[in-house]
Amino acid sequence: MILSFISNPNSLILAVSPANLDLATSDALKLAREVDPDGRRTLLVVSKLDLMDAGTDALEVLLGRVIPVRLGIIGVVNRSQHDINTQKSLEDSLKNEHAFLQRHYPSLASRAGSRYLAKTLSRLLMHHIRDCLPELKTRVTVLSAQYQAQLNGYGQPVEDHSATLLQIVTKFASDYCSTIEGTARHIQTSELCGGARMCYIFHETFGRTLQSIDPLGGLTELDILTAIRNATGPRPALFVPEVSFELLVKRQIKRLEEPSLRCVELVHEELQRIIQHCTSFSTQELLRFPKLHDSIVEVVTGLLRKRLPITNEMVHNLVAIELAYINTKHPDFTDAAQVSASVNSQQTEALDGGKRWKNEKVGEDKAPSGGFGSPSKGQAVNLLDTAVPRKLSAREQRDCEVIQRLIKSYFLIVRKSIQDSVPKTVMHFLVNFVKEHLQSELVGQLYKQPLLQELLIESQDTAQQRTEVAQMLEALKKANNIISEIRETHLW
Repeated sequence: MILSFISNPNSLILAVSPANLDLATSDALKLAREVDPDGRRTLLVVSKLDLMDAGTDALEVLLGRVIPVRLGIIGVVNRSQHDINTQKSLEDSLKNEHAFLQRHYPSLASRAGSRYLAKTLSRLLMHHIRDCLPELKTRVTVLSAQYQAQLNGYGQPVEDHSATLLQIVTKFASDYCSTIEGTARHIQTSELCGGARMCYIFHETFGRTLQSIDPLGGLTELDILTAIRNATGPRPALFVPEVSFELLVKRQIKRLEEPSLRCVELVHEELQRIIQHCTSFSTQELLRFPKLHDSIVEVVTGLLRKRLPITNEMVHNLVAIELAYINTKHPDFTDAAQVSASVNSQQTEALDGGKRWKNEKVGEDKAPSGGFGSPSKGQAVNLLDTAVPRKLSAREQRDCEVIQRLIKSYFLIVRKSIQDSVPKTVMHFLVNFVKEHLQSELVGQLYKQPLLQELLIESQDTAQQRTEVAQMLEALKKANNIISEIRETHLW
């Protein structure tokens, strides 16, 4: 218990030790040295000077030559048990004490005794208060400001449930929209969030994914030739059939649907992350009411869940619209006749080499044939086997290259359109819709008279902490008043 008081650096230590015992083993000095090893705030009182053995005195101790103490050493003579029993007055005891000190310690009589001890303690106390008062005043002021801010964070007890609920809901909706717009007070610096993350999803993640899709990916020359033959039926084609082009380009356009739906999913996840961001940083008042917090999270999550399939359907329709009609008259689409002419001109340059190829072909005809020629006896040939390796004819090469160029040209047009339309669709049907209807949805779901009392029930920890902080703040105010009164007395 003693240590709990003397451990305070602003306290003065009054160590009392009897003169007829060894001061080296004094319990009072031992405790004082534990918290004040330099003796800066320790005053030693040596009592029972009249009970020392004959021929001994405490002069060396009182002069500070045995135990150094910064605030001084004062000797006193106490009343004996006989004096107490005989009801000796304090005045007579003080006179006898002064007489004893004059006889045995004449050089120290003026700086010893109970009267001198009382004056010294008063003087030390006033000087100590004067030295500690400015720092103490500052500490009290700082603590008062901290506890006042903490009390403001807990808020006042709820009186008007309707107004409190509307205030919290409006604040949450405002913070949610501000996070999307990038105007929130609490902006993260460690990672992208809110509208900035959506922008990154639209223009970096989604954009790079679309750019990485090869217009002719997964499409072989065999697929193109098969589509051309299937489109012509039993008659050999004089020109490249348009049906084969549409069939193949739709197959490639269909590949844009998956990354588009993934873009919607990423934005939906970010909108859910904003809920946690707002409830954790922006709306501290909401933490007082756990049930209201959970209800708001549930309502917003439900709103996002309802909008997700609608947005997915609209994005799916964007791809379906592109698949519904292949506009070969698009201003940016390369004309098929121009492509065919370009391919033909490239093949014309190889006519001279074609004559040499014919001469070599005549030589090959004279050699035994092991391909599509007459099969050997007992060997069957599957004429429909498309895996039979053979070299494409000039006509087939020309048709394949024409189809490939047309597919690439039209695919790039559609990809550009999808890359522009999907972010707009997501913003309109998901992000902007949630921003515009969030507050009305929260009010409609939560502002119901039977729910007001239940939703605005504070957690027990919050109520207890508010009470404790209010009590501490009241104590600090009283301490500040006392310090102000002390400063006005001008005791020093």
